[in-house]
Amino acid sequence: MPGSETGGEEKGVRLVFDGHAIEARPGLSLLQAWIGAGLPLTENVGCLGQGVCGACRVLVRRTGERIAGTALACEVVAEEGMQVAFIDHFPARRPHAYDLEALGDSWSIPEQIDRVFPEARHCRHCSGCDRACPKGIEVQRMVNLAAEGQVFAAAGLFDHCVMCNLCVAACPEHIDPAHLGQFARRMSAALTLRPADLMQRLHEIEGGGQRIDPDAPGAQPPAAPPA
Repeated sequence: MPGSETGGEEKGVRLVFDGHAIEARPGLSLLQAWIGAGLPLTENVGCLGQGVCGACRVLVRRTGERIAGTALACEVVAEEGMQVAFIDHFPARRPHAYDLEALGDSWSIPEQIDRVFPEARHCRHCSGCDRACPKGIEVQRMVNLAAEGQVFAAAGLFDHCVMCNLCVAACPEHIDPAHLGQFARRMSAALTLRPADLMQRLHEIEGGGQRIDPDAPGAQPPAAPPA
């Protein structure tokens, strides 16, 4: 680890991550710092193979800050004095059953949203979901647009959602915003002929741009030993 200031080497960044005092090379993300410290990762971290993006949810408090904020460990650079903790996954409060093939046409959108997500109309406009979102998505606006039946506008706001479910944990009305946004995106795609983003992704897969290598370094990290 880089250490001595007098030796001309770059000083390491010291932080506390899930109770572990670690030192990382400057410029590393929190996820890279965790791996570099030799600490075990849970399987299925999205950027390391076949996992789900949004799995590296963390609370971060920087030096001098009183309140911790939510983030993704892959996106935040480690800083001196940071205090970081992984956050468990918060599932939806209840299952949301729907059949996209039974949608019919766009006339039924408002009724379908009311049926599957009746809580959406009870949004308190507290902005807790907006503050919790590490991607800066206008989650509350999406919820309000979906409740009004404007599913295409709602879906457009959720293009960058990684389903970390932090908005689900933050919502006092149990709206499950991430799942509502996913529903809006699915409805939009089901009612659109050849969605542009889907076609782009299919072309990338055919061209090898979306290759998944299960044998890539770090794709199958060892499971953490039992406590």
